[in-house]
Amino acid sequence: MDAEIIAFLIRAKRATYAGKGAETAPTRSGSHDLAYREDDLFYYDTYLGGERFAGEEALWVSDVPCWSMNYAGRVTGSPFSGDFLKEALLRVPESMPFRGPERYEDGDYAYACAAEGDFDWFQGRETISFRGEAIYECFFHGGLIR
Repeated sequence: MDAEIIAFLIRAKRATYAGKGAETAPTRSGSHDLAYREDDLFYYDTYLGGERFAGEEALWVSDVPCWSMNYAGRVTGSPFSGDFLKEALLRVPESMPFRGPERYEDGDYAYACAAEGDFDWFQGRETISFRGEAIYECFFHGGLIR
């Protein structure tokens, strides 16, 4: 079942924030909410803020919550590119379906993601640098809910 859920999670991530998907109606004042559904699988991403942000992604099977990830991050320098971050997040690997790949580069931008654990229980950090200078960081953790 985990392989099916991971495949769905990757499709959902690519269809929502990383894929520049449309936001749904906010559930709280100032929140940014994105949702994706396939049959009995449902994914939800909600976050607050912009240059400094915190949020949660969650996944339900038959209306029962089964996986969640919390994240918090901030822009620490310029020129930050949200489009570059989304390009990296589109490349979320099956082996580490939390954020983006271990490394992704495009021009002067470099993305890095390091995580410990697996789909069941994990924590990690992603960074973006521009010409070798750190300009963004995000911490995340989560796992299966039983």
